[in-house]
Amino acid sequence: MKYFLCVIGMVMIIEGLPYFAFPEKMKSWVLKIVEMHENALRIMGLLLMVTGIFLIFLGRR
Repeated sequence: MKYFLCVIGMVMIIEGLPYFAFPEKMKSWVLKIVEMHENALRIMGLLLMVTGIFLIFLGRR
């Protein structure tokens, strides 16, 4: 459980860093995401999940 909490904490740090460092750029980036088609977002999400699973696989080897 400690390992899981550490991983979640690290993800939150990495996710929050761009909003802290570049808030004005993040606003424009979020507006671009809102304008994207749902299928493009699904494909991007799928690619991110597959990449994450692959990285976990490499890390656990």
